[in-house]
Amino acid sequence: MITAPPLTAVAFAPFGDVLEASGEPNRIINAGLCGRWHDTARLDFGDGRAGISLFRAQPRTLPYTCDLLERHPEGSQAFIPMTAAAFLVIVALDEDGQPGMPLAFITAPGQGINLHRGTWHGVLTPLADTGIPDNGLFAVIDRIGSGANLQEAQVAPFTVQASSG
Repeated sequence: MITAPPLTAVAFAPFGDVLEASGEPNRIINAGLCGRWHDTARLDFGDGRAGISLFRAQPRTLPYTCDLLERHPEGSQAFIPMTAAAFLVIVALDEDGQPGMPLAFITAPGQGINLHRGTWHGVLTPLADTGIPDNGLFAVIDRIGSGANLQEAQVAPFTVQASSG
């Protein structure tokens, strides 16, 4: 059993970027009426181009059992929720071409993530019972191009629960 603490930029740094509008914006635009948090993620594509797709994932509940991790060797992948609902993020460092020990995080409402190229991760896992309609809808920015960009690994099943603090 692993526990999933709240997602923070420091804890998630080995795997990717946390996308959130926290603190003061670093640019003010539109005649002072809009704050911009500029360049918050490192998009990285081996070839091809960046594309924006929409995903609708079935919400899940905690505890959650995971037995499949995947990665994208040709490009980073950003998940931006289109609602203010939390979602579960499972990641693992690479160990000789296979996923290492998994870690899990729970996003705060309004947070998204950008996974670095080649980061092992669980499938898109919105959390159920949020009371927010359509909480499984995400904008996803990733590589569009020819060639394989998906590697999957079956792993020994493990269960994720929310941390108590």
